[in-house]
Amino acid sequence: MSKPKGFEKPIGVRDYLPHVVSKLRYIERNVIDCMSRWGYRQIITPTLEYYDTVGVASSTSDSKLYKMLNNRGTTMVLRSDMTTPIARVMGSLLQQETLPVRLAYHANVFRSIEEEAGREAEFFQTGAELVGVDSPEGDAEVIALAIASLQAAGVQNFQISLGHVGFLSGLLDEALPEQSDKQEALKDRLLNRDFVGFREQLTSFNLSAEQRQELEGLLRLRGAQDICEQALEISSNPQAAEAIRHLCKVWEVLEAYGMSQYVMIDLTMIGNFSYYTGMVFEGYAAELGSPVCSGGRYDNLLAQFGRPLAATGFALKTNRILDGVQLPVPEQPQPVLIVYDESSRHEAFARAAALRGEGYMVVTEYEATADEVETARIGYGEIIRFTGGKPVLG
Repeated sequence: MSKPKGFEKPIGVRDYLPHVVSKLRYIERNVIDCMSRWGYRQIITPTLEYYDTVGVASSTSDSKLYKMLNNRGTTMVLRSDMTTPIARVMGSLLQQETLPVRLAYHANVFRSIEEEAGREAEFFQTGAELVGVDSPEGDAEVIALAIASLQAAGVQNFQISLGHVGFLSGLLDEALPEQSDKQEALKDRLLNRDFVGFREQLTSFNLSAEQRQELEGLLRLRGAQDICEQALEISSNPQAAEAIRHLCKVWEVLEAYGMSQYVMIDLTMIGNFSYYTGMVFEGYAAELGSPVCSGGRYDNLLAQFGRPLAATGFALKTNRILDGVQLPVPEQPQPVLIVYDESSRHEAFARAAALRGEGYMVVTEYEATADEVETARIGYGEIIRFTGGKPVLG
């Protein structure tokens, strides 16, 4: 293997130049401020975690984790998501915190598989977790916050697709009892939004006409609240029926928030994390074909850290918003340039400090020539020259 050149960096990571950082901070600041207004407090967890705690509890497959050994030979991982570290904190440092607990975050996460197909190994997520609420009201609050967060991030045109893992599990158990391999094959097609492959898979199973019709009917269960009634007609499974009743209540709460117009019920959704136990959702922006946010209920995760609690959360896929959505990011004001000579150094610095105190961006330059000052006009707003201790507007 050849030695990397001095300007090279590992595959899957990137440099964020100043104009991109401005957009990233715009998203972070606006979304975290939005979450704060909803009562969600920001939390920061370590970039490094123990593999035997956060690593094994994470929904990220083992092959996607970045692993390393510390100086004592203990296996460590770079965090692959924020939900699992927050679950660890809930079971330890926040064990005595009064429920419910509302937490927000903005952090970089790492997944090695993201190096493939041009994807990133390090990327940012901005998200929230609601811990200790087991109700449609809690699920609706998280969805409503996700909608408000997308708006705060500057995403104008988007839609939330809402599903429930219990409905799909109940429907498949009813149609394909004790055939877990076939169930998993169908779930895999739905996870990848491969509806053609879903139909082909049904054909290969040699099902009865009634079974096939029931399962193909799943693909039509996408729309507004009336989809719930249609879903109850195609399955009598108790688990599936309970899931639909739950989604109906979530929809009613979202209507009260005035946000149901952003939501579509999509019962083909199963979520891409193994720890989801109930409601799941994804947000799609008009400019992108891939989700800009995702979330759901994960009631079993916190039990792995000794504190079994209900929880719901979501994460904005900040890098996708950053790269693929046109954001109304305000232009940065041009800095004031103060040019000074040796005799006017104190006066120049005093003026710079005063202007910075008023919120201006100020750059100071020592003994610039007239030509250099003229060239500097391209990148600066006001120019102040100090000569002989006195300021002169350039």
